[in-house]
Amino acid sequence: MASVRQLNPKAEVLGRGAACFMNVNAAKGLYDVMKTNLGPKGTIKMLVGGAGDIKLTKDGNVLLREMQITNPTAVMIARTAVAQDEVTGDGTTTMVILIGELMKQAERYIADGLHPRIIAEGYEIAKKDLLEFLDGFKEAIDPSDRETLRCVARTALRTKLREGLADQLTDIVVDAVMTINKADQPLDLYMVEIMHMRHKLDTDTRLIRGLVLDHGSRHPDMPKRLENCHVLNCNISLEYEKSEVNAGFFYSSAEQREKLVAAERAVVDDKVQRIIDLKKQVCADGSSFAVINQKGIDPASLDLLAKEGILALRRAKRRNAERLQLATGGFTVNSVEELSAECLGHAGLVYEHVLGEDKFTFVEDVRHPHSCTILIKGPNDYTIAQIKDAVRDGLRAVKNTIEDAAVVPGAGAFEVAAAHHLRTVTVKKVEGRTKLGIEAFAEALLGLPKILAENSGYDPQDTIIALQDEAERGGCVGLDVSSGEPADPHLSGVLDNFIVKRQILQSAPIVASQLLLVDEVLRAGMNMRRQ
Repeated sequence: MASVRQLNPKAEVLGRGAACFMNVNAAKGLYDVMKTNLGPKGTIKMLVGGAGDIKLTKDGNVLLREMQITNPTAVMIARTAVAQDEVTGDGTTTMVILIGELMKQAERYIADGLHPRIIAEGYEIAKKDLLEFLDGFKEAIDPSDRETLRCVARTALRTKLREGLADQLTDIVVDAVMTINKADQPLDLYMVEIMHMRHKLDTDTRLIRGLVLDHGSRHPDMPKRLENCHVLNCNISLEYEKSEVNAGFFYSSAEQREKLVAAERAVVDDKVQRIIDLKKQVCADGSSFAVINQKGIDPASLDLLAKEGILALRRAKRRNAERLQLATGGFTVNSVEELSAECLGHAGLVYEHVLGEDKFTFVEDVRHPHSCTILIKGPNDYTIAQIKDAVRDGLRAVKNTIEDAAVVPGAGAFEVAAAHHLRTVTVKKVEGRTKLGIEAFAEALLGLPKILAENSGYDPQDTIIALQDEAERGGCVGLDVSSGEPADPHLSGVLDNFIVKRQILQSAPIVASQLLLVDEVLRAGMNMRRQ
């Protein structure tokens, strides 16, 4: 510390004891904020913005992103947890709690004079052994088994939403992922469009095996509802465009100007006429026709299409064009020369829904849907935001299960089994004071089922003792949050993602060890207590 003072007299330095105290306190502070959110019985946080806007959430990722955290240690832990969400889609709260527990347990031993390096070595040995144990503890599943996917999705959603709504969204989320899932191809969750309408109740949220576009037709005479509809998905400009090169046109009379205008108009009219001719060709049997264009359609072209009974939408998003192609069939057309009956998709029903000043176009009853839309409804913005965050996590949970082809029993079952393994198997492989680091890790793991019990209104000590007694008898045992008794998580369908558990075990001990090994905190050049 003295050497730093010699280099820079204005440097602010925290010595070893103060640095460790700061890191442990920061981890415990974040831990205390997040622990009440864990599990299906966790409480909800209300975030209030500067403009008075409200957000209600239990999602650890949302909390960590939107809370104003200034402590550098807490910021580091929060970034680790947010990275966990970006990689796996879940596990942010668990990550913060496990890091906090590891720091709490280490503090006890450091206070008794044990060097942080010994604890860090114990954590590293425990981490390696637990990753091997997790590979043996996971259960292989059939990725096409719908009931298993429902269990995983329900477990993820119940930690974010009330039980009734979570159970309703479970089927929606599983059906959405199974709709877009193709054999031997990676899952692209962007093919599930998440659309929201501030309308009716949250229980009116539904899955649409098709597409919902957030705009409608731009002509009052166009049909509002079409059945047995051919859908043209195109990327053709149906409006006058200026030439790409800088060109000038000169005329000497009004007649020449009229000819010039007519020639410009004829180019666009010819494109529109080709679309109308295709419509007449394919709709001879009485079916209807819709055009969904990524580029613009000018009023004159809209009028021509409306006279033929064609529903036309302009400036559709490129992502929606991709989804439309997967949902209705056919392919995107980039020039009128490519127009043919083979390029058309098909939808049983296309209709427009007006909500206040907003228009929505629904494309439903498609033949081979490989894209779909989750239409979220709610009476207010914070309900919609809460559901939207939960749906994203649910989709990621189902995707992870399909890709891993494995699950891990939930309800604290893995943590209890892992702590038992550390205390009975791992600790016998090492000698000396490193055993204390392994013991601290085992105690930290038991902190998760303790918090689950506490949040559910049960005594954490009684619960942990009962869980440990059951674990010693063998078998898989977790906490039943409705009764507070040890139970087999398979019977209640509580299953977690394998990759989430693995990522937590890999990241949490590393962050905790790094924070424990900090012996000085330096802020050079500027005094924090500047007057």
